[in-house]
Amino acid sequence: MTDAPQNDPLLPMVTEIVVAYLSHNTVAMADIPRLIAETRQALAQLGRPGSTQVNGNAGQSAGEPAVAIKKSVTPDYIICLEDGMKLKMLKRHLRTAYDMSPEQYRQKWGLPADYPMVAPNYAKKRSSLAREFGLGKAGGRASGKAKTGSGKAGAGKRRTARRA
Repeated sequence: MTDAPQNDPLLPMVTEIVVAYLSHNTVAMADIPRLIAETRQALAQLGRPGSTQVNGNAGQSAGEPAVAIKKSVTPDYIICLEDGMKLKMLKRHLRTAYDMSPEQYRQKWGLPADYPMVAPNYAKKRSSLAREFGLGKAGGRASGKAKTGSGKAGAGKRRTARRA
């Protein structure tokens, strides 16, 4: 970084962006200087008149997914086609990051209506927990675990504290 002066106003922003990127992505050591240079160049171009879009991942969501659609569903996570993030649950990420519903996401990428929004293993785990607690059945809890208490008469009554 001998090319960039120490008083470069972009240096703190470049540092913050590169550190954030490296904390979420695997990058070879040899590629880090190029990443720093490209990030600085992109930030420098933002201030110039007539520059509306910087090359890179920003244009990726326009037409090409971040990963191949076939590789986006793995047993332990779902990979977002917008940004390549690995997630257990995709729905909330789509809403907060892109203000997009699952239906809009499926339509944008041409996905089937049954495309999962939750990683398969995570869905199985949550489903087995729900069954264990007896959810989805009349009564709310499984018969073996339904009553846990002291066995005293009136133990289920609610007590209310009086305010003075």
